[in-house]
Amino acid sequence: MMDLPCVQWQDHVAHKWTRLDPELKEKFTSLLEIYDVFKCALTLTTQDDLDFVQSISAGYSVEKDAEQAAKCRERGNSSFKTRDYTAATLHYSQGICFAPLSSEQLSLCYANRSAALYHLQHYQESLDDIDRAIKNSYPSHLLHKLEDRHTQCLKHLSVGQKAKEDQPNPASKNHKDPDRVKRASVDPLTIGIHPKAAVGFSPEKGRHLVAAERIAAGEVILHDRPYSCVLIPGMEELKEKGAERAELFGVEHRRCHRCLIETLCPVPCEGCSYSRYCSTSCQRDAWEEHHRWECPLGAHLMVMGVMSQLALRVTLKAGLKNIQMAMDPVTDEHTSCLNRESSDSSYYGDSYSTVFHLQHHLDHHSPGVRFLCAVTIAALYLKLSKAGSPPASWDLSRPLRAKSQSSDEEGGIADWNLELWLLGSAVLRHMLQLRCNAQAILMLQDTGAANSPVQSSREMCIATAVFPTLSLLNHSCCPNTSLVFSTGTSLSADFSETVPEYRSTARGVTVTVRAAKVISPGQEILHCYGPHNRRMATQERQRLLQEQYYFLCQCEACTLQQEGGSEGRQQRSGVGGSPQSGLLCGKCKGSLKKSSEARGIGFICSQSSCGHRMSSSEVSHNLHEIRVNLEKAVDLMERERPDEALTLLRRTQSQSGLILAETHPVQGELADATARAYASMGDWNNAASHLERSAAAIGSQYGEDSIELGRQLFKLAQLHFNGGARGLALSVIPKVRELLCLHRGPDCHELQELRAMEDCLQG
Repeated sequence: MMDLPCVQWQDHVAHKWTRLDPELKEKFTSLLEIYDVFKCALTLTTQDDLDFVQSISAGYSVEKDAEQAAKCRERGNSSFKTRDYTAATLHYSQGICFAPLSSEQLSLCYANRSAALYHLQHYQESLDDIDRAIKNSYPSHLLHKLEDRHTQCLKHLSVGQKAKEDQPNPASKNHKDPDRVKRASVDPLTIGIHPKAAVGFSPEKGRHLVAAERIAAGEVILHDRPYSCVLIPGMEELKEKGAERAELFGVEHRRCHRCLIETLCPVPCEGCSYSRYCSTSCQRDAWEEHHRWECPLGAHLMVMGVMSQLALRVTLKAGLKNIQMAMDPVTDEHTSCLNRESSDSSYYGDSYSTVFHLQHHLDHHSPGVRFLCAVTIAALYLKLSKAGSPPASWDLSRPLRAKSQSSDEEGGIADWNLELWLLGSAVLRHMLQLRCNAQAILMLQDTGAANSPVQSSREMCIATAVFPTLSLLNHSCCPNTSLVFSTGTSLSADFSETVPEYRSTARGVTVTVRAAKVISPGQEILHCYGPHNRRMATQERQRLLQEQYYFLCQCEACTLQQEGGSEGRQQRSGVGGSPQSGLLCGKCKGSLKKSSEARGIGFICSQSSCGHRMSSSEVSHNLHEIRVNLEKAVDLMERERPDEALTLLRRTQSQSGLILAETHPVQGELADATARAYASMGDWNNAASHLERSAAAIGSQYGEDSIELGRQLFKLAQLHFNGGARGLALSVIPKVRELLCLHRGPDCHELQELRAMEDCLQG
């Protein structure tokens, strides 16, 4: 993951810090204002540092390259021949992004992608690519191929439109095109806080969200959209099927770099090979807002990491005027109500002031981290200063206001450099904030084959963002809320009209926060920052929260553990995680527990009459062997060899049963993989039996009211449905509906499929 700068740059800056003169170290460490920290780092950043950035950026080139485009097209042709049209489309799309403007490679890639899209039955998109190929001087002697395909696409579109008018598509098919479902079923959202919640304030908690009225479980508390977000490159999202050495496609290949929606046929940036978009409108909006400045810095931004890039985007979007207003306590709306409660939280929705005043914890970050962030942004500042004229969002008519006198010390600095200085200090402020306030955007990703009879998915982080309203929620290890992220979501007309920065945008990323349980009036509304009581012991949770967020957690789960002195009391109260390790004693099959005695012992049997011990290294080795076999089995299934996968899984389950309890997470994963293998072979009964075991493990790990259990039971309903087990399917559906409504709302596409299943079973 590239949230922080690349390792080479981190090592370079760390070495620079160790060699720094002690007096300079002391001066840097003593600075209390971000503006002064930035100015100091700027004086310490040398041409050698910039040359080092340049040297390591060579490995992250984002330039157009006709040769690379040709190689991508060749890989696409290979996938096309094996009828893996999705992989072919992605290869051709990569070629389109690499191909220089108006080049023959660009026209050939567009033409080939149109063929792959035609076989995927995306006829309108195929037509669009045919037009693009012709506009980019497609070879005249091959034009007859495009003309024939053009005619076939029009014919299919005509037939498809008539069929749609006669009979709508069944809901059970929608999950294979989730974006289509979202556009069809989700009404425009109004961004903001529900009237049943209000903004509260206390010196200990700062501004936070509380229930003004009783909020029922499953009820929406707020909708928010990020002020800015950045895709995380390199995250595996799709694997090419069939080949022994499969091609991996990351989120940056499959998603719009502005609104994050999935797209097989992106519109490329005209200046670099990296950025791509779902439409020309997203491409235009991104260019105007930030990409015209990012594009020439592309490789440098890859080196400097996602946090640096996100901090820069926030600053570029805000513009000089908004930054100056946020800095000025007289004109800043947010500052005037920092220390009081407010039922009017309308300004939170897209307020830069809200983002500007997030805690940056300058005094809590270690000197080394402060130095890394400051030198990184100083280097970025120096690169940006050579990129061209000021951004359009920067109003140069207003005089510069800054808290420090550093701009006056450089009497010869030109006006543009004064604005850049303010930009640099603002970017540093946001980078420091993001270490504590960034929010991962999590999405469900299909992991099964496109023609799989049962859905298989996993949650993955696709982007990092800063959310103005969501940032109000404080942490709890046992939260009373549930978050769902969406892409391509429409905004209400009222919102689009009242927020100038989004008037040109029809859709984007949103987060919906729902109550996961009943929240009483006056009760604080809480969100988990990562360390959850069902998945992590109290001591480990508190350590992580202290290290990253600089507070000692005193939530219900942590407080009960401190008062009771054991994790067991938490579990009995219903708010704590399991005290058991899920490991079995190799001697008596009793449960193992962590040993609190001498170092190096690791685990001890909970049965006092046994007392068998296992070292941590032995446990880790056994778990590693099981996981390696599990990964091999999943790989065999992806290469359509389920019988071999099943043999390996049976052998692995025999081994795991000797050391793992049925509720151990790895046992759940093994059972889930075994269910997938049986399902791919059409053995629905055995598949359902193993999936029930997996659901039991997930219920134990995440809770009986968790979305994780809901997803697993949804798969179980699919298996029963496909196997013709009418009674079993109908018995599972109510629980699935309850959990999906609670966490994802009544309009999610899984519930549409569930309703279609139920109608079929009852009709």
